[in-house]
Amino acid sequence: MFNLVERRRWFFLLSAAVILPGIIAMVYSTLTTGAPFRLSIEFVGGSIYDLRFEEETVTEDALRDVFARYDGANVTVQRNVDSGGNERWSVRGSFLEQAVVDDLFNDLESIAPLDRESTLTERVSETIGAEVARAAFFAVFAGGVIVTLFIVVAFRTVPKALRYGLCAIAAMIHDVLVVMGVASIAGLLLGWEVDALFLTAVLTILAFSVQDSIVLFDRIRENIPRYLGEPYETIVNRSIWETIHRSLATQLNAFFIMAAILLFGGDTIKQFIAILFIGLLSGTYSSIFTAVPLLVAWEKGEIPLMSRLGSLVPPPLPVEE
Repeated sequence: MFNLVERRRWFFLLSAAVILPGIIAMVYSTLTTGAPFRLSIEFVGGSIYDLRFEEETVTEDALRDVFARYDGANVTVQRNVDSGGNERWSVRGSFLEQAVVDDLFNDLESIAPLDRESTLTERVSETIGAEVARAAFFAVFAGGVIVTLFIVVAFRTVPKALRYGLCAIAAMIHDVLVVMGVASIAGLLLGWEVDALFLTAVLTILAFSVQDSIVLFDRIRENIPRYLGEPYETIVNRSIWETIHRSLATQLNAFFIMAAILLFGGDTIKQFIAILFIGLLSGTYSSIFTAVPLLVAWEKGEIPLMSRLGSLVPPPLPVEE
């Protein structure tokens, strides 16, 4: 039987190699924009205008000049082409009252007739954006605490149940860092924004990651009394091979569906599906190659500052003479 757990250091290095570029991107993004990601107006507040003019003679400089009279110079202007081949302009700026927006649109008519029926406006105040961001943070934090407590209670009959919960949390953090890093890099290179759908994807990824880890931990719990006397590393490796086909089969079904949506779905959900796809891929990997190897590393005293407070494997019962 191929010993996966024995190569745990390589898996940890691979995880670090994937996570590190994302952390660098988040640091760079924080230093240059004030946030680790490109946040949507749902979290920071502001206005987004999706404009279409009846004549395609509008220039970016002309648009900036009009918006500068109402919103200052700190606006982002981007030219897009929709599926019908029509030119559209996406302008992002600060939150403006409706009366000011009406005056702004009237002023835009001076550079070209505005197709008001095709023009879309989204506005969120800064206060609401901050409240949404706080609620999202507490939702993720509460989800992590509940998952830890659930695993500790579910594995209360095995020695050192807290270790299982903490290793599952470590795998969850691994997955969150992967998708956060991808979101940060994509924000810098492709203009992706973190919105409410991103949080939905993160919470879904956490649920899948924990489910996979619990399946593996549960098999380890079953195998410990069955193979009492074997080294813990051997029991863990056996448990991985007994459950890996189930984990991969479950995730592959989801991957095929998401790949089809990525290829043929609409543009509005492609970013959400891409984050979900990467997160579930990371979740499948981390359950097998991060959470369970961490248990072995902890058992062997390889994790710094983590003392060996007892063994995960109970000693064999004494033989009656």
